[in-house]
Amino acid sequence: MALGTTPNFEDVAIGSDIPGLEKGPLTTAHLMRWSAAMENWHKIHYDKPFAMEHDKLPGLLINGSLKQQFVMQMLADWAGPNGWAWKASFQFRAMNIVEETVRVWGRVTAKRDGPGYGLIDIELGIVNDAGKESTPGTATVALPYKNGQPVPYPFVPPAA
Repeated sequence: MALGTTPNFEDVAIGSDIPGLEKGPLTTAHLMRWSAAMENWHKIHYDKPFAMEHDKLPGLLINGSLKQQFVMQMLADWAGPNGWAWKASFQFRAMNIVEETVRVWGRVTAKRDGPGYGLIDIELGIVNDAGKESTPGTATVALPYKNGQPVPYPFVPPAA
């Protein structure tokens, strides 16, 4: 599926993978720019001697909020202009550090009908270039029915 298109609810199969997102290798410049944008000035994201010597970390840590943004970018890219990345939940269970390449992945676990659109449940995560999972989670994306209307904007979640 091309970027900028929206899948139809009916065409999504349980067990199928959604297109992933790869970022990296991430550099200190990426972290510094993100830290500046978020006004997060904790030294573990830009001061390598502090991170490694003072906090005993393996290197500069990739910001949790940056990993969160990667997850939402993958979901929004897949949902396309007529769908809606409704919600996501995940845990930061392992560190990602500068110079790693991270890949966000997603797999469809369930489908259900909604009011004028379908809901897709997704298992997701972030793995580094060594294959270590750092950020497991779940999400729900709203997709239009085939020949149906786009998911309404502003998005109003279903009542139940």
